[in-house]
Amino acid sequence: MPLQIVRNDITKIKVDAVVNAANESLLGGGGVDGAIHRAAGSGLLKECRTLQGCKTGEAKVTSAYKLPAKYVIHTVGPVWKDGAHHEKELLTSCYQKSLELAKEYQCKSVAFPLISSGIYGYPKAEALQVAVNTISTFLLENDITVYIVVFDRKAVRIGEKLFTDIQEFIDDHYVKEHGDSHDKISQRRKLALRFMDEVAVKFDAEERPAPCLGAMNDKSSLEDALKQMDESFSQMLLKKIDESGMKDSECYKRANIDRKLFSKIRSNVNYKPSKQTAIAFAIALRLSLDETKDMLMKAGYALSHSNKFDIIIEYFIRQEKYNIFEINEALFAFDQFVVVVVVNYSCNRSD
Repeated sequence: MPLQIVRNDITKIKVDAVVNAANESLLGGGGVDGAIHRAAGSGLLKECRTLQGCKTGEAKVTSAYKLPAKYVIHTVGPVWKDGAHHEKELLTSCYQKSLELAKEYQCKSVAFPLISSGIYGYPKAEALQVAVNTISTFLLENDITVYIVVFDRKAVRIGEKLFTDIQEFIDDHYVKEHGDSHDKISQRRKLALRFMDEVAVKFDAEERPAPCLGAMNDKSSLEDALKQMDESFSQMLLKKIDESGMKDSECYKRANIDRKLFSKIRSNVNYKPSKQTAIAFAIALRLSLDETKDMLMKAGYALSHSNKFDIIIEYFIRQEKYNIFEINEALFAFDQFVVVVVVNYSCNRSD
């Protein structure tokens, strides 16, 4: 999972590089800056004195000393004034320059705080959007695991209108689903009957003797017989990627899926993904709601109006909003498990 939003202490995460939201002196300060200096020990300050400061929007690297990392990348974020003083450009540069240094030093993993969102006053929702957009663009061309580290869910905020729209959508669907016990019973009966019908068909098919090869007529072939079988999740995924015109790498990066996981799916026709992984690919491929349901069915899942996670996913698909990171922010805001991205971190690197 190339980009993950995690809730933890950035000084305790085991990564190749930790990004420090520093001031221009690089000599320590409050917030994340002070915490990193305290955790790293006096050696960090001693090396920082040799760097002769850092300009806003730029980045410099040092050793990590007592931190569970190899390097500390120091970057200076902008102080928020009113948004009309190049704050967005400078903040974007902080992430870009830091990622370029991480790549230069051959880092496989890097952890960012939400730069400038503390005492520098950058609005958290906008700061997060800059971080996600800049990092996700970088990840389209580079293989590296990036963590955005926040202390609590309040740090990850979506726009008020989007939050309200999603809440109304949940109310219209989730409450209706749970508000009428008669409808629920009726629906369960229908599902039970449908299940029994499917079992009966399957049983009948299994009991019926299969034709021997000699019984096939000239128009029949093994290939024709195989085509009649239901395609697997892996087969449907690869077919949809081909139809979309995307490269494999573009698809799994848009889905925020690790290359190794995609390789497993591609090489194993019977691979069974998690529900979140299946949804992530549906989002990356910009599938319609019906196509998404079909892809989930291939993996053995379904969307349900008794599940807020599913309702939020349905909302974004109906609105044709297919940014996986925006969806994750919304899920995070509603205290739901996010799509692929992890929200709690064990402090142990998974290489």
